[in-house]
Amino acid sequence: MQKILSSPRGLRLALAWWPPYRGAGIKVLDIAEDWSSARVRLRLGRLNRNYFGTHFGGSLYSMSDPFFALLAVHRLGRDYVVWDKAAEIDFVAPGRGEVFAEFTVAEDRLEEIREATAEGAKALPWFRTEVTARDGTVVARVRKQLYVRRKQPRG
Repeated sequence: MQKILSSPRGLRLALAWWPPYRGAGIKVLDIAEDWSSARVRLRLGRLNRNYFGTHFGGSLYSMSDPFFALLAVHRLGRDYVVWDKAAEIDFVAPGRGEVFAEFTVAEDRLEEIREATAEGAKALPWFRTEVTARDGTVVARVRKQLYVRRKQPRG
């Protein structure tokens, strides 16, 4: 299983069958071959609409949850520990129909993290994305904070 999850295609296919995503109508559309970005879609359906007939906020957050950490851990490599530390979501407009989120972890951000953790310190970088409707309307703004540290050599 670890081998399947170690490639962008394998992870995308595994997430297609992961019950929380499958049941919520969340689909990973793409993960870049170099792990620099990912694109996710959420369809509005009977099982993920709220009382008002719009996207359930938990589904909007769920579609955004793991991607910055997944992209960062694959780009930084096995010498780093990467965890989600904190998150914020600001609901801007009702989500109707399909909504999308794109996640990017740029090389300059990774270099900042490498520099901050070079001497064994932790880094707590924040990343941002927007959940948008097909027409570009912003539905939600998401901020995620990661905990990153270089692994300590075993002695």
